Amino acid sequence: MTRGFASNLSPNIQGALWMLMSAATFSIMVALIKFLGEDYPASLQTFYRQAAGVVILLPVILRHRRAAFATSRPGILIFRASAGTIGIILSFYAFQHMPLADANALSFTRTLWLVPLAIFIVKEKVGPLRIGAAIVGFMGVLLMVRPGAGGEFAVGTPALAMLASSFLFALTVTGMKVLTRDHAPRVILVWAAFLGLAFSIPGAILTWRVPEPVDLALLCAMGAIGVVNQACYIKGMSLGDAAAMAPIDYTRLIFTALIGAFLFAEIPTVWTIAGALVVAGSTLFITLREQQQARSAKLSTEPDAP
Repeated sequence: MTRGFASNLSPNIQGALWMLMSAATFSIMVALIKFLGEDYPASLQTFYRQAAGVVILLPVILRHRRAAFATSRPGILIFRASAGTIGIILSFYAFQHMPLADANALSFTRTLWLVPLAIFIVKEKVGPLRIGAAIVGFMGVLLMVRPGAGGEFAVGTPALAMLASSFLFALTVTGMKVLTRDHAPRVILVWAAFLGLAFSIPGAILTWRVPEPVDLALLCAMGAIGVVNQACYIKGMSLGDAAAMAPIDYTRLIFTALIGAFLFAEIPTVWTIAGALVVAGSTLFITLREQQQARSAKLSTEPDAP
């Protein structure tokens, strides 16, 4: 019955529901990251996150076997996995040591980093509107961190870690754009999972501790929820129009702010809220602009109707 009900909904409504599920699972995941962070460092949590991804992907690997690992670009896959693993460690560290709302707001700067990467790496032509939106977005970051203000959320190691993490995730997105030209999505996922697990092992060894049974269950749940979060996001974006789905992803800001307030007594400051609105507005503009340009390019390449 649930499937029948969903089939009666428009693709954008279905996509929106998946995006809301993605936002909710993301918020639960970061709450577990912060809760477990007192006893389990970011590098060890990353190991469990990557291990969960490999376990969940095992059926896909067993079903497709060689095809799941078929690639002609191992260098890009290795670079993408290493950047992604370091990015996860840095983001986990930030979520552990910053208010959830602040760290989550900074995580959205990934879209801002994509603009200079598109110019210098992909050699993409970027107009003044997108460049201007990126500059405004980074001004929103300065509004949040207020360098030299000496406030509660001034520039520090956790904030820098999240900004660096967002830059690394932007690199992985850029790499994915290159790989999707001649790689199936499952190949990218499988390589990312296995390489990510391999790259997370050294950090896990250095910070290893035998978890208590309850902690082990929570660590495994955190890793599994992270994979579910990715799946929900991909499903939502595949069903709905990207321009319509992008604003829904910002519900993460609301969910994490509520979790931070009720579970960790974290109340966002006025500066955090103002800066988050500027970052959200600029990244949303960039997303909508890219979608509009993609549609225009598609229409220009379509043959005229007879």
